[in-house]
Amino acid sequence: MDLPIDHFRLLGVSPSADPEAILRRLETRCDSPPDQGFTHEALLQRADLLRRSADLLIDPADRAEYEAALLRLSESHPNGTVGLDLPTSSEVAGLMLLWEAHGAVEAFQLARQGLQPPQTPALGSGREADLTLLAALACRDAALEEQEQRRYESAAQLLIDGIQLQQRMGKLPDQQRRLENDLQGLTPFRILDLLSRDLGDQASHQQGLTLLDELVVARGGLEAADVDDDQPGSLSQEDFESFFHQIRRFLTVQEQIDLFSRWFEAGAADAGFLTVLALTAAGFSRRKPEFLEQARDRMQTLANAELDPMPLLGCLDLLLGNVKDADRHFAVLRDPDLQAWFLNHPGDRLAAQCEYCRAWLERDVLPGYRDVDASGADLDAWFADRDVQGFVDRLDRKASRQIGAEEMALAWPTAGNASMESSPDLDESVVDSESEDTDAPPPLWQQRWVCPAAAALAVVGIAVGGIALVRRNLDPAPLTLETTSETAEVEAIADVDAPSLPLADEPVASLKPDLQPSAPSEPLVSDAPTEAELQALVQGWLDAKALALSGQPADLAVVARDPLVKRVERERAVDAAAGRSKAIDASITSIEVVDRKPHRIELLARVAYSDRLQAADGTVIDETAPTDFSVTYVLGRDGTQWRLHDYIPGS
Repeated sequence: MDLPIDHFRLLGVSPSADPEAILRRLETRCDSPPDQGFTHEALLQRADLLRRSADLLIDPADRAEYEAALLRLSESHPNGTVGLDLPTSSEVAGLMLLWEAHGAVEAFQLARQGLQPPQTPALGSGREADLTLLAALACRDAALEEQEQRRYESAAQLLIDGIQLQQRMGKLPDQQRRLENDLQGLTPFRILDLLSRDLGDQASHQQGLTLLDELVVARGGLEAADVDDDQPGSLSQEDFESFFHQIRRFLTVQEQIDLFSRWFEAGAADAGFLTVLALTAAGFSRRKPEFLEQARDRMQTLANAELDPMPLLGCLDLLLGNVKDADRHFAVLRDPDLQAWFLNHPGDRLAAQCEYCRAWLERDVLPGYRDVDASGADLDAWFADRDVQGFVDRLDRKASRQIGAEEMALAWPTAGNASMESSPDLDESVVDSESEDTDAPPPLWQQRWVCPAAAALAVVGIAVGGIALVRRNLDPAPLTLETTSETAEVEAIADVDAPSLPLADEPVASLKPDLQPSAPSEPLVSDAPTEAELQALVQGWLDAKALALSGQPADLAVVARDPLVKRVERERAVDAAAGRSKAIDASITSIEVVDRKPHRIELLARVAYSDRLQAADGTVIDETAPTDFSVTYVLGRDGTQWRLHDYIPGS
């Protein structure tokens, strides 16, 4: 047998070692043989080989001749391997010493070869037992050496070969289980190794996908509450999540859609949420709105008490052009931090929703895919895309939706609109993931499966494409919208420096001939306002707003925050420029507290309403017959005072 090792390495001494050092090493090696269960005969042969090597190296003449032979060999074969020619009787001992000298890979391959025809040992012989044990031990060490070099798939293949060999020999079940446990523990590393390779190596990539699928199924899903941490090779939930975040960036968005959908159908609830994100990423990056529609449909089927679906549904409806539906979703958020962000946003509702949607795309949706640009959350480009516009048009026709005056008044902010209050700075900046931007919206989702890339976002607005979706029937000339019970007549101003169109509004109280409304003079400062006090505040808003729109002075700041006050002022400015005024009769007929917190109260009110639009000479231009509908009012506490922060018209 040709053993790929020299006498120095076999004995474990340096080529410069003196005879005394060699003898000390010999004594140490002979006194500490392997104790894994080799036969006595194999251990005696091992000791004999060690002594023969020591005898050669301590004899000056023999050593000089051997060193000269090594030198000639290195000169003639620079890449060659020095070997020792051993008799068959010393084969096992030689392989043991090769294994001890950190030649585990070579020892395993030679031991496996020795167990196969035509070298197969006699059944039940000591040679068979020793080679089988040596193959198992050398296989484990060889795999460990490959793993330390980050060659995980190579390590796994060694273990697979070792397991198959042990299965064939059927002698060492304990050693076989150790190999199987080692292979199981390598699974996450194998997946990372295979998936991170160049996409040109499709065989490896597909193998990695298969292993990932098998790993998640074996764990019982992404959230494996019953994982046994003592099980060999098992990952704790925390380690698994870290591993999962690491490999996602090596998967394409379609691969993630396929995997997440399959896991969700198998019962992994969190995979349903990831499917929604992957469908959204695919749809937005490829300008395929039908994927977003699938994401919205899937989101509506998910049931998770810890997950508020409204922000995500709001973003999806916004991207699909369903502005009214999006507004309703954003109106019923459960997260108090998110509620506070919307309430305190300096711009109007739609500007806040657009900024939030953009942040959601950049932080939670687009990162984490091999083939998606995570910095591509361009809403302008999305709404300007012909496929997007065509899809939304088809949705409108299919649902027989008509964009009413209220939705038209929800004007998409444009980058050139001077009245846009969202942000005076139109530059976008990316910050370090460790930093915190107090002006940016809070993360939409606290799911551990999303690894957000934090960014400081400024509103740049949705330009022509977004306007076309919402105002598809409008021409660029100034226009007049008919007054309805939900919105008043509004004239668009062609000059971008003029006040912007007011948002869709709830009805306001009118100046009745027999009873003039009066704005409240005292602020509401109670820590826990009663329903009567809350109704009085909202009615005071309606009365004060009616005074302002009729052209009379009114102190709206007593009941409403500044953005709402400015909104009324802009609406009055449009009417005044046209030489007209509004007389509106609105009163609250019922009120219900939907949600109450120390600094936020949400109300659902029923409002009786009628109005008339009249010229300066009193001529009635238009009027709305008495009707009633619901409005959601959101009150916030500014210091000690309660004010109206927002309202959302209903049906």
